[in-house]
Amino acid sequence: MSVGAHMAGSGGEPPDRDKAAGASPGATDAGAAAADGAALAWVDVCALDDVWPSSGVAALLGGKQIAIVRFGDGDQVYALANFDPFSDAFVIARGIVGDRAGRPKIASPIYKQNFDLETGVCLDDPNVVLATYPARVRGGRIEVALGPDAAGSASS
Repeated sequence: MSVGAHMAGSGGEPPDRDKAAGASPGATDAGAAAADGAALAWVDVCALDDVWPSSGVAALLGGKQIAIVRFGDGDQVYALANFDPFSDAFVIARGIVGDRAGRPKIASPIYKQNFDLETGVCLDDPNVVLATYPARVRGGRIEVALGPDAAGSASS
């Protein structure tokens, strides 16, 4: 089985309601691993050119639907949970990308709640936070880290 990612349309299980309203353990673990100096396992998702400027795509990584968002027409990319807790649907990747007061954000395509792409915080209800994951572009490819064991748990 090769390590990689699948582009996802729908499916997967919605996150636990308690986790959807707060920071995800997966995102916290990835951040803690980076803080502890442990090497993150980066998963190759797709080519940067596969994601249109100011748009997103969904990828299934380690059994989680992740929204990969390209901000603008450069190589600035973000990764966050694809599950919209307001509509109970996996749709964040299909949202409207823009900024609010200079902060990159994405608006859910269903009820239009805005989420900060850097922190996952809902700009319309700060009590709701989507999990965020480290994302980068290397060699024209988008990579996402879910934690130190991400490579072993990626779908292929």
